[in-house]
Formats: sequence, structure tokens, C-alpha cells
Amino acid sequence: MVDVTAEQYIQRLEALTSLVELEKIHRYFKTGEGEYAEDNIFMGVRMGSNFALAKEFVDMDLDEIEKMLDSPIHDVRVGALSIMGKQFNKKKTTAARRKELFDLYIRRTDRINSWDLVDLSGHHVVGGYLYDYDQPRDVLYDLARSKDWWERRIAIFATLYFVRKGDLDDTFEIAEILVHDDHDLVQKAVGGLLREAGKTDQKRLLDFLDHYAKTMPRVELRYAIEHLTPQRRQHYLGLKDS
Repeated sequence: MVDVTAEQYIQRLEALTSLVELEKIHRYFKTGEGEYAEDNIFMGVRMGSNFALAKEFVDMDLDEIEKMLDSPIHDVRVGALSIMGKQFNKKKTTAARRKELFDLYIRRTDRINSWDLVDLSGHHVVGGYLYDYDQPRDVLYDLARSKDWWERRIAIFATLYFVRKGDLDDTFEIAEILVHDDHDLVQKAVGGLLREAGKTDQKRLLDFLDHYAKTMPRVELRYAIEHLTPQRRQHYLGLKDS
């Protein structure tokens, strides 16, 4: 891999910071006391600029990527996870390197503790590895039962890769595990994945909703029914209210 470093990446990020962007970020993320992003430090870099920089550093070695994951700065970890996703999807990336990226991701979920960090590359690095290399999916069920909400979000979000391949079983099975999760960022992910799975198999989505609509969290239900007809949306919301 190309000899580029975490230090070089951070130096380039510093040149992209903006006070205006930092103010936007603090309004967008929940950084107050007791909120999910309370401990995150933000530099104030636009996501698009960070992604463009990650493309330049796509061949970074794993040790340097892990240094970025270790950073307390949110923007740096965004860069690390963007690099991981881009490197995983690069045509010339070997199967051995993809496994290393997967292993690093799973080993360092402690640093992937925000919804946007999960969503950057969880479906590629985790879902893509498990699907493309026909690996056992037990790890997703272990994550689904984690005490940490971001690991539970990883479990369901990784199945987006499966859904896009028409493979829905794990999405519905993990959704059943998480259907009554108490964290809104898990609820939104579950609802969103149910919605996406329903594009391929609406009957299976409707069967799930027939069973769970009355008891599942409202935000999760709203995400899940988003692409249904107005009549069906009204029906399932009515079950929730009854």
C-alpha cells in the first residue's frame, strides 16, 4: 500500500476546517450532556470535503487507519471509515486485505460510536465481506445483542448489502431481535432496513408489520411504512394508536 500517514491526513483536514461548518455540525449532532455525541470533538470539516480527501488516501495502510480510528476527533474517524469503505470496494483490493479491513472494523467498533460513523461503511466492510465471501453471519447476531447501541445499529445496517442483493432473511431476523430496541438511532435503522427490504418483498414486510406494528416504536414504524400506500400507512399507524 502507498506510504501515506494518519498525520498527513489530519494536517490536510486542518486546512479544510470552517467555523461556519462547525456551528452547523453542533446544531446537527446531539452533543449536549448525556446525548449520544457528547464526547465527540469536531473540527468543522464538510463531509463531502472529508470524503474527497479519503479518496486521495484510499491506499493507506491498516496501522495508519487504526491510528485515525483512535483519534478523539470525529472528523478524523469519519476519514478513517471512509477510507475503509473505499479501499474495500476498490477493484484491486485483494480478498486478504478485505478480510483485514473486516477484522479491523469488528475489533474497533468501540470507535464507531455514532450513527454517521456506522453508516459510512458498515454495509460495505461488514455486510460486503460476509456476503461476497460467504462467511458465517453469527457476528451480526452477536452485535444485535450488544449492550452498545452503535453495535446494534451496525448489526442491522450491515444487512443493507444483503438487501441490495435480494437476500432478506438476516434483515428480518435481526429486525425481530431489535424491534423493541429502546434507542431511537437503532429504531430508525431497523425501520429503514425494513423499508428497504419491503421494496423487494412487500408481503414479507406486511407480515412483519401485521405482527409488530402495534408494539414497535412509532419512529421505527414510520420509517418502515414510508413507501407503502397512504391507505396502508394509515392502517398500520391506526394499529399503533389502538
